[in-house]
Amino acid sequence: MPPWYQKALRLLGQPVGVSLANGQGVSGVLCSMNGGVVVIQEYLYHTQFAAKQYPFATILDINPFPGCPASGPLY
Repeated sequence: MPPWYQKALRLLGQPVGVSLANGQGVSGVLCSMNGGVVVIQEYLYHTQFAAKQYPFATILDINPFPGCPASGPLY
């Protein structure tokens, strides 16, 4: 399994950021990790969401979203 796999198991159902091997990143809810594929529910536009699949080989890392600052919005 990839080095990020065990960490990602604890993040199922949570918002995550995914670093891809091509230098891009995606974010969304980590839905599943089966058969060598990660499924991320991503926001598209307005009320549209899509479950997108990413093969394990295309992923460098998966990280949880950090918490929000306690003091309010930063401008």
